Amino acid sequence: MNQLIHKKENKTELMAQDQLRQYLTFQAGNENLAMSILDVKEIIEINTITNVPMTPEYIRGVINLRGNVVPVIDLSARLGRQSSEISKRSCIVLVQVEYNEDAQLLGMLVDAVDEILEIPEANIMPPPDFGADIRTDFIQSMGRVGDEFIILLNINRVLSIKELAQLKQVADYEGGNGNKEAGIASLN
Repeated sequence: MNQLIHKKENKTELMAQDQLRQYLTFQAGNENLAMSILDVKEIIEINTITNVPMTPEYIRGVINLRGNVVPVIDLSARLGRQSSEISKRSCIVLVQVEYNEDAQLLGMLVDAVDEILEIPEANIMPPPDFGADIRTDFIQSMGRVGDEFIILLNINRVLSIKELAQLKQVADYEGGNGNKEAGIASLN
């Protein structure tokens, strides 16, 4: 009988664990944000970011990651705030976003990475229709942690198709994969 009770308790614990989702929490533009841990490929320290002329303000530049050119987005600027000041806690969160059946590795400059939170599915709420300081299409959902809410970003919307096309052009041009006109032609 005790074995049956333990099996039932273990099954209940496994079901509860399945309903927890993990999110990486970080700061960008004096705001606490989060994204699904499944979207995070790697978190790296900032070494050298090479500026690329004539790119939108939120494109901070490119980095060399193990021989590959990776565009870096200043998340604070992308969300309509001031550009991030690089500090000791600043870092780059690497994410992979789908574009035209290809995967593009991107870096997001954030002010600080905090922790990984497990949020029960019951505490995940739909995004608000209005009243957020961030474009509502950038918000995947809201996570309730204690008495507070944290914005859970939809990375594929924060880095939209239009911006990805610009990023691919920058990476192709900087990576020496051809001239700028060829990079533009391949996007059309």
